[in-house]
Amino acid sequence: MTRFLLTLSAAAAATTSAAVSVAIAQPTPEAVGTFRDWIVYKADVDGDTICYAVTEPKEKEPGSVNHGNVFFMVSTWKSGVAKAQPSFMSGYNLRERPEPIVRIGSDKWDMFSSGVEGFVDADRDEQRLVAAMRRGSEMRLSAMSERGTATEYTFSLYGISNALDRAERSCR
Repeated sequence: MTRFLLTLSAAAAATTSAAVSVAIAQPTPEAVGTFRDWIVYKADVDGDTICYAVTEPKEKEPGSVNHGNVFFMVSTWKSGVAKAQPSFMSGYNLRERPEPIVRIGSDKWDMFSSGVEGFVDADRDEQRLVAAMRRGSEMRLSAMSERGTATEYTFSLYGISNALDRAERSCR
């Protein structure tokens, strides 16, 4: 969703060996809880509260390149601007074409890219993706770097349902 690009573009991601820590370029986000492979954060940004579940990929391909910090997140704004909005954040600039693609089982969703982020364009497709994430165990995402490197990520979906429920409750 293009209306959220500027807000999410303010996000800068950093990892530690034990967990994911996502910092939004305003006050430091508060870790709300860990749900298996997902962590929920809450942050105040420009007068609104954003709650999001985030995870790192379990696998990154090709193994021979520096991927930087890579995350998949699902964000909800307390104001209602967005609810359960999925997005991908890479550690490099993405090419617009080919578009990043998310796959869960035999279902797929095209994303559009903006800088280092990928988004699902239509609200109904966001809802379908989040519903599939709740049902699935693994999600694959393929993207192309601005330099032309094809990348592939595998994300665990273990804990996503509880993480999404907690993020929603945190932003009421």
